[in-house]
Amino acid sequence: MDGMARAITLHQPKRLEIGAGASERLGEWAADFDTVLVFATEHTDRYVDRLKLTGKVTVFSDLPPEPGIAALEAALEAARDARPQLIVGLGGGSVLDIAKLAAVLWDSNQTLADVVGPNKVSGRNTALAQVPTTAGTGSEAGIRALVTDPDTLAKLAVESTHMLADLVILDPELTYSVPPAVTAATGIDAMAHCVEAFTNIKAHDLVDAYARMGLAFVGKYLARAVEDGTDTEARAGMMLASYYGGVCLGPVNTAAGHALSYPLGTRLKLPHGLANAIIFPHVLAYNTPARPEKTGEVLSFLGLDAAEDAEGVFEAAYGFCKALGVEMALGSHGADAADLPDWAREAHAIRRLMDNNPREMSVDDVLGIYKAAY
Repeated sequence: MDGMARAITLHQPKRLEIGAGASERLGEWAADFDTVLVFATEHTDRYVDRLKLTGKVTVFSDLPPEPGIAALEAALEAARDARPQLIVGLGGGSVLDIAKLAAVLWDSNQTLADVVGPNKVSGRNTALAQVPTTAGTGSEAGIRALVTDPDTLAKLAVESTHMLADLVILDPELTYSVPPAVTAATGIDAMAHCVEAFTNIKAHDLVDAYARMGLAFVGKYLARAVEDGTDTEARAGMMLASYYGGVCLGPVNTAAGHALSYPLGTRLKLPHGLANAIIFPHVLAYNTPARPEKTGEVLSFLGLDAAEDAEGVFEAAYGFCKALGVEMALGSHGADAADLPDWAREAHAIRRLMDNNPREMSVDDVLGIYKAAY
């Protein structure tokens, strides 16, 4: 069943604030909360003062880039010490995900193992505000959170409406200091969310509208944001692109592109945005025969020339990423060709995403993409 005939549910945060300096509005909204816990990193805790929070404010910034179960447990311990009425996520997608999980687990009898999967969280008693400092994951918009299992290096996904934020603030000024390479990679991640939802077997006309808006903003603003990090309009445009991508993830989610990117993050330790950037052109081209018209729209939104075949699509998409300064060769990032077969089997086994792909992909197909990206 396709398009509007298929029933879906779309969840969004209760309130959204956007604009230069919008982060300062958090304090007014949060004035009635006596105890606040802010999750940040060593790079984003400098923005806490801009939030204008009052009352007793605790900051926990000991979070790694790709948090595992140990990092979550440390965050939960910090929350149990602080007993917050409000939790704030201030950072990239990993920080926002930890904030979600902490908000639903710190005062609950449930553990992470109890809630992995869809709709297993029993509830939430703590308010939640999300303030992203990058434009990529769109985690602030959604109801999913990911944490890495240190034993298997698999991504554990929790999905629950109880993790939906009460307030989201998109302040482009908080992204000024993001380096060009990171801006490019995270922007391509936002784009990939839109593309993978747009071409997904679960695609829906409502979600397609958000995907198209996100892609249009990427095409218009990503290169500008990479070139000039203080271009406020471009930064705001990319924050909206990221948010729209996050909205797309709710009822539709991603597909093979993200499945193939996960082993690059967990095994090779590549940042999530960079992993998606490397994989993006290959999967877009692979899926072209199954979604030729939508692939054409993607190229058009990105300002790229139309292509008649998968090879042309690959060249256009690869050139787009390369022009943003992304190093696209896996070998240049320390990958060992001998590891590729194991990564291919691991990616192929992520069925919650692979089963969404518009074109069936075998383990050999995955391996072929990894080899081409090497």
